[in-house]
Amino acid sequence: MIEDVVRQIAEYPLQWMTTSITVLAAVVLIILERWMPYTKGQKLFRPGFLNDFVLYTLVQSYVLGLVIFGILDYVDNHTDIERILSVRLWPVWLQVVLFLVTHDFYIYWFHRFQHRNKWFWRTHEAHHSTSDVDWLSGSRSHSLEILINQTIEFAPIILLASPEVAIVKGCIDAVWGMYIHSNVDIRSGKLQYIINGPEMHRWHHAVDDQAHNKNFSTKLAIWDWMFGTAYLPQQQKPSGFGLGPDFPTSYLKQHTYAFRPFDD
Repeated sequence: MIEDVVRQIAEYPLQWMTTSITVLAAVVLIILERWMPYTKGQKLFRPGFLNDFVLYTLVQSYVLGLVIFGILDYVDNHTDIERILSVRLWPVWLQVVLFLVTHDFYIYWFHRFQHRNKWFWRTHEAHHSTSDVDWLSGSRSHSLEILINQTIEFAPIILLASPEVAIVKGCIDAVWGMYIHSNVDIRSGKLQYIINGPEMHRWHHAVDDQAHNKNFSTKLAIWDWMFGTAYLPQQQKPSGFGLGPDFPTSYLKQHTYAFRPFDD
């Protein structure tokens, strides 16, 4: 059962290794943001830091993890999905690649849909509300958005793949999320046509009109180039980020604000 798998994984050295990698990546990005910032003048302890680090990164991630694995445990106990199809005989690295690519393709289209649908935008707008995009900004996401995306992301992994795959992919997700939001002046050159990085994703958060509804990719920038949503001007930087001073600053208000009446 899933509870047994999760319990075994928690005691497995891979869990400690991936946790260490995630923490180390955060430290490295913090140092790089001080050393080679993309947007100069941004502070480490910027407005909303404690809100994003304590309530979103630590508390929300832990609670939603319990909820999501509870949902998947119910599915596992009431279906025969495991016996219908399994990729567990594949090498672990190939399983990781499979779920990285398939989920990244899904998240590109779902992310694009969120920006075009007024209901789903409400669950996504908190992610765009920070006026200082940095390594921690990616953690600010409405709990409903996380619940939907991570249930869809981890359901096939837990039900079909080797236990290690969820841990490895979760680590890659965390590190890559911090990386593409980081305030680091990294220029990927032609690699940016394939792999996503800060120089492209920061434009996704920009307030500039020409960058509106662009750069939806997470790990593979190729989706934006393939489907006509790429925007990467040369010798130019975003003029600003965020949704303005009217957007709530506290965790609870950012959640309840999603349920305000529509103007139309």
